[in-house]
Formats: sequence, structure tokens, C-alpha cells
Amino acid sequence: METASSPSRFHDSVGRYIRATIKRLLPDSTIHELRRYQKYGGKERLLYFKIRAMNTLRLTSLKSSRPPKTARSFLFVCFGNIMRSPMCEALMKQALASMPSAQFSVRSAGLNATPGRPAPPWATTAAQDFGISLEHHRARLLTADMVDQADAIFAMDYDNLTQLQFRYPHARDKVFMLGAYARDYPAVEIKDPYYSGEGATLSCYKILSGCVQHLIATLQQ
Repeated sequence: METASSPSRFHDSVGRYIRATIKRLLPDSTIHELRRYQKYGGKERLLYFKIRAMNTLRLTSLKSSRPPKTARSFLFVCFGNIMRSPMCEALMKQALASMPSAQFSVRSAGLNATPGRPAPPWATTAAQDFGISLEHHRARLLTADMVDQADAIFAMDYDNLTQLQFRYPHARDKVFMLGAYARDYPAVEIKDPYYSGEGATLSCYKILSGCVQHLIATLQQ
């Protein structure tokens, strides 16, 4: 005997079947990209799509877009300011220590940071391979003042870039992808290694170190 809830169960079953079929047919990268797109709402989703589309179609090149060499105040931004951006801040300060006559300001912050949160243990361990200590780092939440004071703001991935441009539209011209400074890394994104363990974090930090070294070299030219 069919009950009143049978149509609902039937539609749920069909929905699960369709989702499972799509997951089998589509590459993991495509599914991941769809999930990233869907998490945004309204105008922010449109901005994300525009950024991805224009770069993919080569209507703009995030890989070659860099700040002017006159920039002196740098801000590194990631999701939570516990792994990528604090590592960049520390790497750049380490490099600038050998340039005492240079007048630079270097900071980092997270778009969605929990203020005071420390770097995870595996990030602290990975950073030690580069002579960097993140033991005393505590996360900072990005503020409008930080954005206004920076000459150049570096995002790590498309999500960072989208959120920065959406929240601070007046600062779009000084927001760049740090991956533009990667010499042996073809991708424009430097992905968050938070859920991937120490090995992925170490690989990420190698990319960040190369980017920062290249950035410093361009400033010295």
C-alpha cells in the first residue's frame, strides 16, 4: 500500500541517484570547482565566476599581474592566517633582515581568521625546515585599516581573491595573486594545505618560499 510519504521518498531516491551518477561521470576537480562556486551567494558568486572565466579565457592574466616596484607596504592574506600568510610574512621579514637600509612594512591577516588562534603543529614543524618559527604566531583578522595601509595585497587562491575584491572593491587594483611569483609552479593558486597534512604543508611552504624570494629579487632590481 502506497503511503503519503512515498512520492517524497521516491524523489529523494532519484535525487541521490542523479548526484551519484554525476559524481561518477565528472572529474573530482570539476566537482570541487562546482562546490566552490555554489558556496558563494549572489554578487559574490558572479564575481568569482568572472575572475575564473576571465583568467581561463586569457582575457586577463593573474599569473603576470604584479604590483609596482615602488610598493613598500605588503600584506599577505589567506583564509585563517594560521598557515600560508603568516609563513609568507615570516619569510619576507627574514629576507629583509639582510637589507637593513630598505624601508618595508610586512604584515599578514586572515579573511576569516579566529583572532589569537595559533598555527597548527604540523605547520610549525614544516616551517622549521626554512629556519622559520611560527610557535608564537597568533592569527589576525583582516581589517579595512590593514587594506588601506597596504601598497600591495597578496592573495593565495581564487577564494581569497574573490573575497578581497568583494569586501574591499576600492582596493581591487592593489590585490594580486602571490602565485604570479612562482617560477617552477605553473598554477596561479597556492592551495590551502590545512586538511592535507605535514607533507602537503611542506610542499606548499616550498612554493611560498620561492615566491617570496622572487618578490624580493624584483624589489632589489
